[in-house]
Amino acid sequence: MQIPKFITPEIRSDLRRMMALVAPYWGRFALAAFLLIVSTLIGLALPWAIRILVDTVIVAGNQPQLDLIALGLLALFIAQSLLSVGNTYLMAQVGQRVIADFRAQVHAQLTGLPLRFFAERRTGEIVSRVSNDVTLVQEVVTETPINFLRQIINLVGGLVLMLVMNWQLTLIIFAIIPPIILVGVLFGRRLQSLATAAQDRIADTTVTLEEMLSGIRVVKSFAREAFEKGRFQQNVEAAYQTTMQRVRVRSVFIPLISFLGFGALTFLLWYGGRLVIAGTLTPGELVAFLFYMMMVAGPLGEFAGLYARVREALGAGRRLFEILDAESEPLETPDAVVPSALRGGVRFENVSFGYQPDQPILKGISLEVQPGEMIAIVGPSGVGKTTLVNLLPRFFDATTGVIEIDSVDVRRYNLRALREQMGLVPQETFLFGGTVRENIAYGKMDASSADLEAARPRRQCPRLHPGISRRLRNAGRREGRQTLDGTAPTCRHRAHVAQRPAHPHFGRSHFLVGF
Repeated sequence: MQIPKFITPEIRSDLRRMMALVAPYWGRFALAAFLLIVSTLIGLALPWAIRILVDTVIVAGNQPQLDLIALGLLALFIAQSLLSVGNTYLMAQVGQRVIADFRAQVHAQLTGLPLRFFAERRTGEIVSRVSNDVTLVQEVVTETPINFLRQIINLVGGLVLMLVMNWQLTLIIFAIIPPIILVGVLFGRRLQSLATAAQDRIADTTVTLEEMLSGIRVVKSFAREAFEKGRFQQNVEAAYQTTMQRVRVRSVFIPLISFLGFGALTFLLWYGGRLVIAGTLTPGELVAFLFYMMMVAGPLGEFAGLYARVREALGAGRRLFEILDAESEPLETPDAVVPSALRGGVRFENVSFGYQPDQPILKGISLEVQPGEMIAIVGPSGVGKTTLVNLLPRFFDATTGVIEIDSVDVRRYNLRALREQMGLVPQETFLFGGTVRENIAYGKMDASSADLEAARPRRQCPRLHPGISRRLRNAGRREGRQTLDGTAPTCRHRAHVAQRPAHPHFGRSHFLVGF
């Protein structure tokens, strides 16, 4: 069977990757599909029962048969409702599990990506992908296949039963299928491009909000509240305009599909009525045919809508696959050197580095630090002081030159083991949502209270008063953050030193970066 040209290899590849998310829950997915099939087949039997009801009961006036058919219909409705309950629950369970797994998969990939990936992208854009785009993908991999299966059964089953009853009327249905498919393809392409643009505008809005919240002190210190309001409003308006473009396209697309379907239904009613008057079609057959017509018209319109939603989700999936396909940091490599204890000798030899290949920041840097030695790197902002230190734990790799720790090239070390033996105090201390104790012990999760207290005097951290000590043991997220940020600012900064205590055998070489 030849695949339609509008389903490109790239689209097929993306769809396969999306559907692979359901593989771990294929059993429940298949059971939900089976319940759906049975429920849909019962629905196909209802118009046929109505045909019998009209022709042999209402027209003929057969009271006993009326009671029997009514009871049969009631039993069918009850069975269909129970099957729908099971199908709905299973699909909701699979859908929520898929979206949770996919978010976890994307998050795990993000934690393993190098800093260069984040330096080239805005945080809000990444957050938008994980939160918004994942939801669109989840709809395609769970709801869309089930809806497609339901509509296929209704379409094929309805057409077969219609052919059995009257083939002339069925030809009317076949006449409207090509226009609906054509409309779906044309509008689907446009909707995909608009959906991608809308998600990008939403990401821009998220980025603006994230930047404002992260730099709220800077905003207030320069009295730029009005500027930030205007910037956010501008992004919101851009997102609104792009979304409204998609709404306008959909507002034409859906009614057009409905018009084609109801137009055919109107013609069918007129032509079928003439056949009933001529005696070549019974009233029951016309009523049943109208029911089947609506059951077939629904899938025709739904197929176009499903195709449009798939095209919209493909754009979201492609952005997520960009994250999943990005090259991760090689934290664990088979031939890497795993240091048991670093002494702390550091040597830079003719090191150059630039975030962009044609814009070097560091040029030919050479220096040597002995174990236990402390040096200060000073200079104006933007000359590469922090960049130089970031090359040691391999947040970035030098473009040229060699960096050695204990006479071993840092690129030969096991990356995880290398970073575990380093301590870092950033210029801006970051606090995770959690307790104060968890933040202080972030670098050593199994640290005991005695370990944390032992780290305090060594880091010149003031002794915590009883109120703060209690918060160290309690999960007071906001309270703990305010306490550490306000009551004990010195300890707040020194907490990051305690996060990763120096290795007992490490020579404790220190780099102080400032200006």
